[in-house]
Amino acid sequence: MTQPHNPTDETRKLARALSAVGITHEDIASKIEISADTLVKYYKKELADGRIDANAQIGKGLFEQAKNGNTAASIFWLKTRAGWKETNVQEVHGDLELRTIRREIIDPINNTNS
Repeated sequence: MTQPHNPTDETRKLARALSAVGITHEDIASKIEISADTLVKYYKKELADGRIDANAQIGKGLFEQAKNGNTAASIFWLKTRAGWKETNVQEVHGDLELRTIRREIIDPINNTNS
């Protein structure tokens, strides 16, 4: 019969650090020499904390970039955090008697037709 796993401070730090940089649970478990199920059972907090801390650091950097005028960072932030999205509205107008159809694309930013 196998003995239960006993996490150490070293394996806890390792699990947290590897989780923070996006290493899969399977690979972290392999490094610690346990199964992925055992990893989740004994290291759930470290796995979550590593992921959360890394996302917070990257989010902070992205937020600072957006505040400092980085247009791409601003757009990404608004799409992912504020629910903004780009939309293209296409309207088709037609006169069945004349058999003509006009396609109109409306620019939602400038409210113009093209």
